[in-house]
Amino acid sequence: MSTCTPTRGADAGPPAGLASAHDSALARPGTVTLRAPGRLHLGFLDPAATLGRAFGSIGLVIDGFETAVAVSAARADDVVAGTPAAQAELERAARHLAALRRHSGRTEPLRLQLLDVLPAHAGFGSGTQLALAVGRAFAHWHGLAVDTPTLAHWLGRGLRSGVGIAGFDQGGLLVDGGPGPDGRPAPLLARLPLPAAWRVLVAQDDTLHGLSGQREKQAIATLAPLPQALAADICHQVLMRVLPGAATADLAGFAAGINRVQQVLGEHFAPAQGGCYTSPAVGRLMDGLLRLAPGAVAVGQSSWGPTGFAIVASAAQADALATAAAAAGLLPPGLRLRSVAARAHGATLADTRGR
Repeated sequence: MSTCTPTRGADAGPPAGLASAHDSALARPGTVTLRAPGRLHLGFLDPAATLGRAFGSIGLVIDGFETAVAVSAARADDVVAGTPAAQAELERAARHLAALRRHSGRTEPLRLQLLDVLPAHAGFGSGTQLALAVGRAFAHWHGLAVDTPTLAHWLGRGLRSGVGIAGFDQGGLLVDGGPGPDGRPAPLLARLPLPAAWRVLVAQDDTLHGLSGQREKQAIATLAPLPQALAADICHQVLMRVLPGAATADLAGFAAGINRVQQVLGEHFAPAQGGCYTSPAVGRLMDGLLRLAPGAVAVGQSSWGPTGFAIVASAAQADALATAAAAAGLLPPGLRLRSVAARAHGATLADTRGR
């Protein structure tokens, strides 16, 4: 004689244990709030995989730009936006929530609020930070012991660069080794804080967006492979100039390395993005800052842009350079320049639920 377990109807609701837990959560109001910092992508190490492993990246986490989400209990799913910019990300956030439920098996209704989002397709890592912010808030809400690389894998992030994933956890100046053949996110190879006094001038061109999605894939596919000698040059600059410069507060050495990396990659990607910079205005500004502070500033474009960056020795130098750039007519309408600090820590989480 066989014993069968009755099948639950589609409208039967969650199992009794989960229903009780969810009712308890509803009776104990509170939220889990996750704030994820923006990052600058300073360049790929070997986009053509001349030694068999593709990409590899160097990146920097910064203050002043963030994605923030909040999760709370609800009687029915609700994904809402707190800003006009966040409104455009509601569909993507809902897809992340659905993917997290598929992988975790947790299906209780939730209210997901997008309190703020990073500028989209601008070089700040907005897609990865939104995914990880939703993923980490969801995991913490349910008490799931899931590490960040696994969340990224679940949500389809880190297919080329791993600095956004490592930066979410740790902040700092980061170097990754490129994603593995199994599709798992890239391993972190090096992490250093920038000297506390250094500042980053972030140039934002609100009139343009960088490449993303299918357009990005097509652009990469049309480029000739970066020669191995140039990939080796980039790696040499990172290992023997950029990282030692950050470790010893040697801005001149750090800047020489970053500027050479940006020159090589800017020329390589120029056919796909219309020049060494996606934004001509940002390009003129970066060239102008090099003239205004020769040898003492590291400049470039983050990812596909249009955001540019200039790393300098102090807040006073950042302010002086911004003033000089404005006086020289290098800040046309639509171009904004903002001074921020590098960030030596990753995302922050607050849980206001009573225990």
